[in-house]
Amino acid sequence: MTRRIAFQGEPGAYSHEACMRARPDMEPLPCRSFEDAIKAVQQGRAELAMLPVENSTYGRVADIHRLLPESGLHIVDEAFVRVHISLMALPGVEIDEIEKVRAHLVLLPQAEDFLRRYGIRGEAAADSAGAAAEVARAGNRTVGVLASDLAAKIHGLHILARHIEDHAHNTTRFLLMSREADRTRRGEHGMITTFVFQVRNIPAALYKAMGGFATNGVNMTKLESYMVDGSFTATQFYADIEGHPDDPNVRLALEELQYFTANIEFLGVYPADSGRF
Repeated sequence: MTRRIAFQGEPGAYSHEACMRARPDMEPLPCRSFEDAIKAVQQGRAELAMLPVENSTYGRVADIHRLLPESGLHIVDEAFVRVHISLMALPGVEIDEIEKVRAHLVLLPQAEDFLRRYGIRGEAAADSAGAAAEVARAGNRTVGVLASDLAAKIHGLHILARHIEDHAHNTTRFLLMSREADRTRRGEHGMITTFVFQVRNIPAALYKAMGGFATNGVNMTKLESYMVDGSFTATQFYADIEGHPDDPNVRLALEELQYFTANIEFLGVYPADSGRF
């Protein structure tokens, strides 16, 4: 039986590339939205979902922090994928013929210097790989696309320029989600525990909640807040810490956290990827 890994986007999307790198033995399953990728796993049509959570250039991916706790799925791995942007167009087209390029809204600013140098204007598209498919079908020689090399290969486009991103560090972090949690593994580079929590409505609750991690020597690599149900008073926090809940210092830190929180929900305990170091 073929095992599948779901991702949001058209074939050739960066999430597709992440699937091929992290799980080359699985069949990528393209989905229209993040919700559809999650639903594919929930319904058993895929074993895993590959979801982008943050990018080193433009920050966190919108809606993901909200979707993860609601999904009922568990993080079982992370993957860091270097985002290389290529300019592509129809075969035989030269770069001076390109008047505009289409790409996902977050991709266009990442190649701003290159586009300005060649006098090419950008136009936002719902999906970069989808834009590649559209250009291949439409046959317009004046329109290019910013996307991955994989998108060019899949949709039969010619790459005019590679690695045109403005920042050399441009990397996206992905989370691999499964129906079943797995806390039995120990990673070569350590472990990451991800959870969400809401602090109790008492003065300095967040400050006190964080104290247990400092006193027990637990490194918190991420702490982000976001509103719950549109309320300005109900704030939920998303956190990544280094370590496993079974580690003595992590266990003590989490016990102290419980004193100052209304609820804690664990999203995953998984090996740290070498790409984060």
